[in-house]
Amino acid sequence: MRRTVYTEDHEAFRAMLRDFIAKEVVPVYPEWEKAGHPPRAFYRRLGELGVFGVGVPEEYGGAGLSTFKYQAVVIEETTRAGVTFGTTTVHVGLILPYLLAYATEEQKARWLPGFVSGDLMTAIAMTEPGTGSDLAGIQTTAKLSDDGRHYVLNGAKTFITGGALADLVLVVARTAPPTPGDRRGGLSILCVDTTSPGYSVGRKLDKIGLKTSDTAELAFDDVLVPVENLLGEAGQGFSYLTHNLPQERLAIAVGGYASAAAALRFALDYVRERTVFGTSVASFQNTKFVLAECATEVEAAQCMVDRALDLHDAGELTVADAAKVKLFCTEAAGRVIDKCLQLHGGYGYITEFPIARLYADTRVSRIYGGTSEVMKTIIAKSLGL
Repeated sequence: MRRTVYTEDHEAFRAMLRDFIAKEVVPVYPEWEKAGHPPRAFYRRLGELGVFGVGVPEEYGGAGLSTFKYQAVVIEETTRAGVTFGTTTVHVGLILPYLLAYATEEQKARWLPGFVSGDLMTAIAMTEPGTGSDLAGIQTTAKLSDDGRHYVLNGAKTFITGGALADLVLVVARTAPPTPGDRRGGLSILCVDTTSPGYSVGRKLDKIGLKTSDTAELAFDDVLVPVENLLGEAGQGFSYLTHNLPQERLAIAVGGYASAAAALRFALDYVRERTVFGTSVASFQNTKFVLAECATEVEAAQCMVDRALDLHDAGELTVADAAKVKLFCTEAAGRVIDKCLQLHGGYGYITEFPIARLYADTRVSRIYGGTSEVMKTIIAKSLGL
């Protein structure tokens, strides 16, 4: 089906990215996988290309465009090539909305120029050992000093994407104890300079997939965080976190659709070239039927994504809408990629083939940003159940 969600400007951006990926990313991607992340200079290169600055106001060095569609193009093009841009999706898709919505003008002037250039990379630290999706159970504490000049941060975080290389980490901490009637109260977001004494990076976690996206454990031992680094108001952290969930889940949904589309393309190329019993794999009826099923699921996911992108740009994407598109697209991606890997036979299990990387990379999409089970719960509530 012909897509109408993107303009000529989006497609020009796509063409630039596709060329850049082919020339500067694909040839060196295996080196990034071995290292566990791209070289730091790569993020500055993305800054030069304008990837980080699309949604940043012009006064801070960005383009000032209030749309998510350029970020969607980045997700689609990297996935199409079977690569990632490291932690770019978190940097732009998760962190930037918090800074734009809740940072003071002084904070924006301090952080956004470096954010745009790639000189200041960011991460967000929510999850703790033992808490998982239950943010109300956060144990990391930030106590205001007697002179009121800084917070004293203590605790630990895990599964932090970009945590190993970040320069600024948005840490969710408890600045006040919860009350019996409100377990979610008392949470705040502190922007922590990773060069601060007492801040340390623990284990770099070895994941099944997403090998170029560094994931780490963090620890805070009496880290002094200036009160000027409090994001928004103290005690409002939980409400801030829920504010960006629709966009976060939309980004994951776009990745799900793009992964399914890429898997279909990889499988089509493979079955046309591969011969079995003297004939191409593409000529077998089973191959045709399987790929017909996959193509239909990809089209359905594309329609949901495109509708959600338009709704999001119009400010109308609801929490339930985002849950539906994430649930459908990530589950569809799992089905499609599995079928396309099967058509590759033994080669589908070899990591030098992009279908194998897609298989490993996509599995987490049904977990992070809210599990599929959480999405179903949200959808059920929207139905009055």
